[in-house]
Amino acid sequence: MAASFTPLQPRLGIAHGEIRLVCGCSAMETHFMKLTTNSAAPVKVEMPALSPTMEEGNIVKWLKKEGDAVAAGDALCEIETDKAVVTLESSDDGVLAKILMEEGSRAVRLGTLIALMVEEGEDWKTVEIPPPVAATQATPAPAAPTAPPPHPPRAASTGPLRLSPAARHILDTHGLDPQLATPTGHRGIITKEDALNLLKKFPDSKTTPVTAAPVAAAPSPVATPAAAPLPPGSRPMYPPQSIPGKPGAPGTFTEVPASNVRRVIAQRLTQSKTTIPHAYATIDCDLGAVMQLRKEMAKAEIKVSVNDFIIKAAAATLRELPEVNVTWSGEGPQALDSISISIAVATPKGLITPIITNAADKGVQEISANAKALAQKARNGKLLPHEYQGGSFSISNLGMFGISEFSAVINPPQACILAVGTSRAVLHLTEETGALSTQQLMTVTLSSDGRLVDDELASRFLDKFRANLERPQRMTLN
Repeated sequence: MAASFTPLQPRLGIAHGEIRLVCGCSAMETHFMKLTTNSAAPVKVEMPALSPTMEEGNIVKWLKKEGDAVAAGDALCEIETDKAVVTLESSDDGVLAKILMEEGSRAVRLGTLIALMVEEGEDWKTVEIPPPVAATQATPAPAAPTAPPPHPPRAASTGPLRLSPAARHILDTHGLDPQLATPTGHRGIITKEDALNLLKKFPDSKTTPVTAAPVAAAPSPVATPAAAPLPPGSRPMYPPQSIPGKPGAPGTFTEVPASNVRRVIAQRLTQSKTTIPHAYATIDCDLGAVMQLRKEMAKAEIKVSVNDFIIKAAAATLRELPEVNVTWSGEGPQALDSISISIAVATPKGLITPIITNAADKGVQEISANAKALAQKARNGKLLPHEYQGGSFSISNLGMFGISEFSAVINPPQACILAVGTSRAVLHLTEETGALSTQQLMTVTLSSDGRLVDDELASRFLDKFRANLERPQRMTLN
């Protein structure tokens, strides 16, 4: 039986004793994962890779219950990736026998078993959950001698422990004692890497807590008196963590778990600022002509925003200066054939940049319609991978919040991002008549990758951008 495929939707298929999970990561890319089974064994449903940067996902909602019949095209569950919420669909018939990852399960690693299915006619109530043999088989025998090294950090731990949210989740999931971890984070915090290193030393999560608990309990009475005699007016090395259910005392803190989107944003921002040489250039643009044109279009019941003109002006400028329409790869610069503008949209889960494709070939009215539709889908978490992956140039507009000007962080692998501030009325002295007039000025700042766009090229880009924006008739509006 051939497995059907719908672009950009993960699909689960049962055919001839096997399951195929098809995940569309972009409009041109498809990944297949094949899991063999037989007619008597259950079919494994694992956490799929739904985007190129996805390392783990959250189970938002199960759309089928245990025992429900599943037909081709039925939605099984909603999975939150590092970018959006994607629906996992079935491409064949079967019965959902067992849900192993309940709704709300967070940080589910790729390849983790999330559910079991059986073929039609089989007794789904008697399905057997396969043992997690992968971890034990992959663990070599010398893992046992590595158990003693955690004793030195346990003895050195004389104060309250601080754990990152990721480290706390790993240790709690595998039942590991935090006292056994060696803190390497700032001011003694146990990081995710510390927890993973401890997990490598104790791959058997069932036996580790039994041996660790009695030993870890011993230093507790000693640690309390040691921390008591603090000199008057002295500050602790780090603030203590507040106790859940009790009012927070001065100096305490509460750890807030980060969503997948927030973690990916943090990783990409850190990558951008640490690996890309940022250069900045600022220019003022007169919005008088744009404001007048908007009024004329409004009379014809055509509603567009200033941001729509900014998108069009940036796309038109990239067409005039194709050397800016590039990205950086490991091999070096890559010139792009199409001009696609990424627009920053704030959502409750974080910032995401949906893409207006072929923006240079679209009029302002079409750009406006696309931008509104993409922004709404972004806020609803319904963007498809091809709607936010890629892009050649980014625009971030904080003018609606009254921000006069700011500098934005480049979205790798793109070369530039344009930061747009609010417009302001400025008195201007006319040289010909000597009279005062009012201008609506807007400040924009271009952040550019110094490896791709030097200062001279960035200056020429801003000069042409200003000319396009101040004379919107120069751009193709329709």
